[in-house]
Amino acid sequence: MAPPRYRAAAPDTLLTAPLDPFVAVFHRASGITHLLTEPAPEILAMLYPDPLTAAALFDRLAAAYDLADGDRDTLAERLDELVATGLVEAL
Repeated sequence: MAPPRYRAAAPDTLLTAPLDPFVAVFHRASGITHLLTEPAPEILAMLYPDPLTAAALFDRLAAAYDLADGDRDTLAERLDELVATGLVEAL
C-alpha cells in the first residue's frame, strides 16, 4: 500500500493574517479561525497545489530548514493535527 499523500486546502479558501508569532488562518469551508505557528504555515505552503507524501514533505522542509531525522515524528504529528483541522487532506 502506498503511503498517503497530503494536500493543503486551496489558498483561495483561506484568509490569513500574520500575528507575530502566529498566523491566523480563517478556513472558509469550516468557518473556523486557526492560530498557527511554525512550521504549520510553511507546511501548508508546501502542500499546495501538489500533494506530497510525508517523506517528500520532510525532504523539502529539510532543504529549507535545519531539520534532524528525529523531526520526522514531529512532522507526522503536525500533519495529523492539520488533517484534523481540515486545513490538510490525506489522499
